[in-house]
Amino acid sequence: MSQVADLSNTAWDLQTADFDYELPRDLIAQEPLPRRDNSRLLVLDRSSGAIHHSTFRNLDNWLVPGDLLVVNNSRVIPARLHGVRLGTGGAVEVLLLRRGDDGKWSALAKPAKRLRPGDLVEFAPRVPGAGPATASVEANLGGGELLIRFAEEADERLEAYGELPIPPYIRSFPEDPTRYQTVYAAVPGSAAAPTAGMHFTPDFIAALRLTGFNWAEVTLHVGLDTFRPVTADSVADHPIHREWCEVPVTTAEAIAACHVRGSRVVAVGTTVARTLETLGERWRDDAPAGFMGFTNAFIVPGHRWKLVDALLTNFHLPRSTLLMLVSALAGKEAIMKAYAEAVRYRYRFYSFGDAMLIR
Repeated sequence: MSQVADLSNTAWDLQTADFDYELPRDLIAQEPLPRRDNSRLLVLDRSSGAIHHSTFRNLDNWLVPGDLLVVNNSRVIPARLHGVRLGTGGAVEVLLLRRGDDGKWSALAKPAKRLRPGDLVEFAPRVPGAGPATASVEANLGGGELLIRFAEEADERLEAYGELPIPPYIRSFPEDPTRYQTVYAAVPGSAAAPTAGMHFTPDFIAALRLTGFNWAEVTLHVGLDTFRPVTADSVADHPIHREWCEVPVTTAEAIAACHVRGSRVVAVGTTVARTLETLGERWRDDAPAGFMGFTNAFIVPGHRWKLVDALLTNFHLPRSTLLMLVSALAGKEAIMKAYAEAVRYRYRFYSFGDAMLIR
């Protein structure tokens, strides 16, 4: 898949500072609500710029039966491992990002500068009865990124060594680790949760489908860019990294059918938006087809949307590619106004926070 590049020259003149905002630290949600669907919902109307305050359980009041909800069924793997460098005993933290077809893992490591090809890192087991796991450094790619390979297929048993990699702005691990997964997570591979979908419960999904809403799934394994801040002054200078995604033919057919009946495609999360817009590069209503491969779509204001009509999402970090993406759909000024409103009304932000619908 190629980078989404149908951007105006003006869009590439955007500065990262254009996507900054002030957020009180006490609005960063540190734990999930007792009920997933008890979160609040801020609704932003793209055509008028109007902002409405609602609750997630009233999501169906803001959509129309016949609309297609598309979700990301990727499952977070226990990708954070704590080990020691053999020979020196130095502590090493590794965050696994993706396993290549050759068995090597792309990973982030702390500290990484001193790790060289051939170095061995040993990880103690977290469960009784398991022996230690060893990984060799295959390459140091710079910027904290490594290629590593596990011995004796230890990466087939990551649950014995790793933990879920919750974001650094969450200070403590949730008591129930399933709360950092969506209820429909099925395909292991993500280094972070597609958090927009964490508001859904099985009962709410069933109720939506009974009242005429349609449901389809894609897979995008969240990877490197989730953990890399935008440090370039100019948006155009930020190197977007690729992530693996898949759209099954059944989902492509559901999108085509949605177009036929004049309904909207609602992306549940920015990961779904990236996946669908990548599919949109080759889309034909009369010949819907899925795809499997990598996307390095970089969606910023100026993007011409192809398949996504509405977006259900959470509130994103300042100066992030995700904030740029939602600004591409609703307009930067409208998003900044909505975020200021969310701060004023004390919405909960980030992974365990409240939801936002851009329609």
